[in-house]
Amino acid sequence: MLVLALDTATPTLVAGVARWSPEATEVLAEQAVPSGTRHAELLTPAIRAALVDAGVALADLDAVVTGLGPGPFTGLRVGIVTAAALADARGLPVVGVCSLDAVGSGARTVVTDARRKEVYWAAYDADGARVEGPGVVRPEELGRSGPFAGDPAFAERLGTPVHRADVTTTGLLRAASAQLAHPGSAAPLVPLYLRRPDAVPPTAIKAVTQ
Repeated sequence: MLVLALDTATPTLVAGVARWSPEATEVLAEQAVPSGTRHAELLTPAIRAALVDAGVALADLDAVVTGLGPGPFTGLRVGIVTAAALADARGLPVVGVCSLDAVGSGARTVVTDARRKEVYWAAYDADGARVEGPGVVRPEELGRSGPFAGDPAFAERLGTPVHRADVTTTGLLRAASAQLAHPGSAAPLVPLYLRRPDAVPPTAIKAVTQ
């Protein structure tokens, strides 16, 4: 099965192409692009580059996998809408996974930047299965001893080292393996926002002056 994998939950967007089977995953190409808040501008070129590097076309794909976050509102919308649109246009199954599941492997607590001096986090057992989270919290209040994987910028506030790890194509397909094996089981794409947006409707309408 030829799969396109996308994620826009972190400041580095990922677009990768891989051959997947229940026995193995072979990554053919991957674009990991520091994007900040420019996901909408950079995602489509990254997808095109990954397809070219892999030597395949959109018409060759059998499925699409996308990270559902947690992450910022705008970034998640870009990735999820793009994945849904591509899958719908080609009549392909589309699978959504928690983006934190695609960071690192084995027993770990994953932490990524949630802004507002907070982290998104989730904890995993030795088999890599998620046992807690996802959640959002201030690092000082997380109350876990690690080992930690994700964004090393939070090491000081966590009081312990954080192994640098990012969302990868391999991680996304590993997290999606059960749904890829049975595409009919794939759930609707529901973003993991975890908190309310910064933008709120105005409480009063200002008078317009000429």
